[in-house]
Amino acid sequence: MTANKHVFKAEVNKILDLMIHSLYSHKEIFLRELISNASDAIDKARYEALTDASLAEGGEEWKIQLIVDKEAGTLTVRDNGIGMTRDEAVEALGTIAHSGTKEFMNLLESRKVTDNPELIGQFGVGFYAAFMVADRVRVVTRKAGADPAHAVVWESDADGTYTLDDTEKASKGTDVILHLKEDSKECLEEWQLRKIVKQYSDFIEYPVVMDVTRSKPDPEDKEKTISETKEETFNSRKAIWLKDKAEITAEEYNEFYKHVSHDFTNPARTIHYRAEGTTEFSALLYLPSARPFDIYTQDYKIGPTLYVRRVQIMDHCEAMLPPYLRFVKGVVESSDLPLNVSREVLQDNKVVTVIKKSLTKKILDTLADMKKEDAEAYGKFYGEFGRILKEGIHHDFERRETIADLLLFESTKTEAGKKTTLAEYIERMPEDQKEIYYITGVDRASTESSPYLEVFKEKDIEVLIMTDDIDDIIISGLGAYKEKEFQSAIKGDLDLGAENKEEKKKEFGDLLELMKEELKDQVAEVRISGRLKDSAVCLVAGEHDLDPKMVKMFQAMGQELPKGQRVLEVNPDHQLIARMKELFAADSKSEKLKGYVGLLFDQALLLEGDMPRDPVAFAKALSKLMAEGVSVG
Repeated sequence: MTANKHVFKAEVNKILDLMIHSLYSHKEIFLRELISNASDAIDKARYEALTDASLAEGGEEWKIQLIVDKEAGTLTVRDNGIGMTRDEAVEALGTIAHSGTKEFMNLLESRKVTDNPELIGQFGVGFYAAFMVADRVRVVTRKAGADPAHAVVWESDADGTYTLDDTEKASKGTDVILHLKEDSKECLEEWQLRKIVKQYSDFIEYPVVMDVTRSKPDPEDKEKTISETKEETFNSRKAIWLKDKAEITAEEYNEFYKHVSHDFTNPARTIHYRAEGTTEFSALLYLPSARPFDIYTQDYKIGPTLYVRRVQIMDHCEAMLPPYLRFVKGVVESSDLPLNVSREVLQDNKVVTVIKKSLTKKILDTLADMKKEDAEAYGKFYGEFGRILKEGIHHDFERRETIADLLLFESTKTEAGKKTTLAEYIERMPEDQKEIYYITGVDRASTESSPYLEVFKEKDIEVLIMTDDIDDIIISGLGAYKEKEFQSAIKGDLDLGAENKEEKKKEFGDLLELMKEELKDQVAEVRISGRLKDSAVCLVAGEHDLDPKMVKMFQAMGQELPKGQRVLEVNPDHQLIARMKELFAADSKSEKLKGYVGLLFDQALLLEGDMPRDPVAFAKALSKLMAEGVSVG
């Protein structure tokens, strides 16, 4: 049959070009990616064979072979895994349909990935690393269980096209045949292949083998030597998570982390333990040191790799970890689960519930120890993953206090960039302070200059500064910490010892009623402020309303929100408010007075980071007011 020629999808072409020219100095990783793909293919075949013994095809040993042909200049990576059909070959080798493809290309173009080649595994484009060392790649594959005559051959020289043809293949699985470039011929040497496998693929469960020829004395003539070829295994194979911790070096832990996470940095912490009792399992988990680029996307894969009696059941077992610990990577192996367990069964499985509870506790305990023993390292980790960890306050009621112990915040009493814990805040609280005060904002600088903090500064009261977009929801959900209630500086009716507040209410009552009438469509109430000292007015959300920052976020997402109980607070000691009171006494129906009320409301909008209702009208009214006030001489 004549081979059919196909054009790569545009994004594949671009990635091929960028990878070939950007990652040349790290070209040895091509083998790691191909071995990893081969291992995945065997995992799938081994799992499918649990219910269909014919897929094992005679019970042959699962393995990955490296085949060198120095005369032809080719290196073949062969597996006896699941193999591919024609359509699957097109999908896997001619198309990239990953949400991170655009981000990966941007990184390549900016050269940020040049020194971090392991990212190619994270972005799911590892196969194309073959073109860093090969000018032509040929893939021969047959689906497990298919007739030998129904195999497929895929071939490309990275010129923007590839060919597909039917062929025959005696065994199931896939051969990836690399026609090596002249400057990559060292990849045909045994020592080089052995070195790469040992460095990157030592923990692959299946043997990575190669026929190795050695010279030995001729038994018939000791003066002569003869050549003997034997199949040798290059990787140790023993699952690292089943080893004793004393047998594993830090370097081995780090290399396995890079294998399971496709990260290029070392982990922040390693958690390795075996649980014994009614439910037994082994776990090797890692806390990353850097946040994955796609951790906030819907496509992000959650959970450790799950093994049952040395058989990989699924790559990401989301039932093993709560979503707020989705940054954790690693492996869990259980002997108490059935080999044919499905994702649906896992959701309600009692064994999984026990394992999840144990893993969650162990991770949170590790974070607590890290915070206590190495504050600097924990601070760096929290900078990467703190926002995600906070989600546990909202989703995990049982552990909310434990998670709250792990939270870090800046405050008006910490240096810029330094953070404090809730426990440390409480230790510093004066005896007569009953609540934990906090303020939300975009950043520290703008938040510290907010009028909402005026009374706190005057009375030297510490306020936690929260700048994550979810902070208000999280803290509102937490409610209290160590029996101390949380109180937002921008919500509710604060009363921090405001002098003569009741008298002021009576004195300014008529003016406040006028302002409320003028702003009846904008605010629910106008009242004397217990938080302002320098500013004339500010807008305050109701005690149980979302803060303005959260409102904007939800509106940007197209979500309709119930109308909040917005309140305009007035500072009766401000000169402007006093003059307005005088103007009201002289003429309660003054149009100028009504104009001032509108200007004050727009000013309050500006102070909370919003736009005036009508920017043009606001600018005109302000200009007119300034013109009336300008005097010469």
